[in-house]
Amino acid sequence: MGRAFEFRKARKMKRWSAMAKTFTRIGKDIAMSVRDGGSNPETNSRLRAVIQNAKAANMPKDNIERAIKRASDKSTENYKEVLFEGYAPHGIAILVETATDNNNRTVANIRSYFNKCNGNLGTSGSVEFMFDHTCNFRISPDGLDVEELELEFIDHGVDEVFVDDDGILLYAPFENFGAIQKELEQRDIPILSSGFERIPTTTKSLSPEQTEEVEKLLEKIEEDDDVQNVYHTMV
Repeated sequence: MGRAFEFRKARKMKRWSAMAKTFTRIGKDIAMSVRDGGSNPETNSRLRAVIQNAKAANMPKDNIERAIKRASDKSTENYKEVLFEGYAPHGIAILVETATDNNNRTVANIRSYFNKCNGNLGTSGSVEFMFDHTCNFRISPDGLDVEELELEFIDHGVDEVFVDDDGILLYAPFENFGAIQKELEQRDIPILSSGFERIPTTTKSLSPEQTEEVEKLLEKIEEDDDVQNVYHTMV
């Protein structure tokens, strides 16, 4: 098993445990997808992927349709994706992905969390290089040979293929998302969910006391309504 497998295993039980937070995040993803590519999932591959994720999270169909309709209304919030970078105590690098309709508010909030928890909000590029930007797809294992699948999809940019309790996962560099999505769809392989993650290229172990300090900062950041994802280099 590779880095992607270990990374996902560590995050699996922690990420998006609150259903309301999950639906809010997906709603913003829908809004940004519609803004960038229109409201028709047949012609908008990003929206297609978000709808798959919404279904995987058990988001009701009515909620999905309302979110698409709202996003099509030009008078609704215009969310912007903003990446924040910084350091927690003890040299732990942190990347924060946000979707915000008020950048001044989000900047002020994120900065306050770092300051209150003895961290430092950095400048653009200060820690992003310490993470690999990846994409992933979860598909059903039914009728598929994992080893054969891995060999075939190497040509489409897949780096890792592994099986967990919820299906087969394919990991690849961020820029290969479109090619892999297209190939899976052409082969009529149902995509259960897909997404993007930032996997640390190096990690750091801390003592229990130090870990607790870092987790206080992570919790504050993750509770913010504008935050979509938080990544760090702590083991």
